[in-house]
Amino acid sequence: MSTLSVPVNSDDHIQGSASAPVTLVEYGDYQCSYCGEAFGVIKRIQEEFGDALRFVFRNFPLPEIHPEAMSAAVTAEYCGSQGHFWPAHDALYKKQATLGKNLYAEIVEKLGLDVDGLHQAFDKHEFAQRIQGDIDSGIRSGVNGTPAFFINGEKYQVKGSFDELAEPIRRIVTQSRE
Repeated sequence: MSTLSVPVNSDDHIQGSASAPVTLVEYGDYQCSYCGEAFGVIKRIQEEFGDALRFVFRNFPLPEIHPEAMSAAVTAEYCGSQGHFWPAHDALYKKQATLGKNLYAEIVEKLGLDVDGLHQAFDKHEFAQRIQGDIDSGIRSGVNGTPAFFINGEKYQVKGSFDELAEPIRRIVTQSRE
């Protein structure tokens, strides 16, 4: 079983407390249909476990098979650079079927951000290094597809339903309360 080679740090996109007994890290691609399915499951897991769960998202776009994945990641990072990563992240997954320049501009506008700034981010490859850092950390951790999950640093293979993710989390949370 692979382990997370780059520990969660302040550069990551994090929801939840560092003191939570469970840290779930996802390497995801905004155009991957399996990641889109996992998005809903993660939201349910977050609701169920609340403060007992810390969720971390890292970009792992696969542009060879998902041509909008990199642009979507840039959009999320652009919004994140202005304190709006999670609303952009959620909007990209909720509207996954319509990924493209029009959606990216719509998301940026709805968040009250500058669309011209997004265009400059694309033109100047402003977030390429950050996204590549996520990809590199994923590769070093044994990620070769999306979504890839790590629970408390250990890679977790989803064999069937993404709902399987809740079981090891539930077990760890229960043990932490004993």
